[in-house]
Amino acid sequence: MDKNVERASKLDTATISDAMDKLGISGQCLGIKPIDHSFRLSGRAYTIKYEPFDPENPGTVGDYIDDLEPGTVVVLDNAGREDATVWGDILTYLAHKNGVAGTVIDGANRDVHECLRLGYPVYSRSYSMRTGKDRVQVEALNVPVSIGGATVEPGDLMRGDSDGVVVLPKDQENKILETAEAIEEAEEKIRASLREGKRLDEAREINKYHNLQTKDE
Repeated sequence: MDKNVERASKLDTATISDAMDKLGISGQCLGIKPIDHSFRLSGRAYTIKYEPFDPENPGTVGDYIDDLEPGTVVVLDNAGREDATVWGDILTYLAHKNGVAGTVIDGANRDVHECLRLGYPVYSRSYSMRTGKDRVQVEALNVPVSIGGATVEPGDLMRGDSDGVVVLPKDQENKILETAEAIEEAEEKIRASLREGKRLDEAREINKYHNLQTKDE
């Protein structure tokens, strides 16, 4: 397994988000939520950008799924559209069968029952029954996309849990992970102090809690 994917899988998105705030890095995919709060995902992004359907030069919603490596996270930029879905039960079935790590959509998915039945992680802005066929089409594969206001490049590290999704830019992921691991270690020390009966303000002071999320100069 990719070592940094494994490291990210041990951290929650809140801790990674705090690390990115401290480092002044934007990577929170705001408004993108799990279909089920038990879902978790970690992996490298395969990105797809959609555009409105063009009857003069028609395309498809995408037949890419069989070409993805196991462990990949499918990242779909449909510009936040909630009136045209770009993911459904057949894609969920094949992604799960092929070992894809999960799907993140700035837009809507449908056939929620199948991702719940299989336990396949889907994160999206919303869901409905309305197809994207003849409404949207693939504009480009493996290009930079925007998900919840965050830029996702092909191969970027994605982490999702019950709070949502974060993206760790490739050229900064080591720094983010190191900072997040330090924050997690300090917070565990605070929890240990509380179990010993210390006051919260005392535990935070001892472990320099208020410096954890302060942006570096």
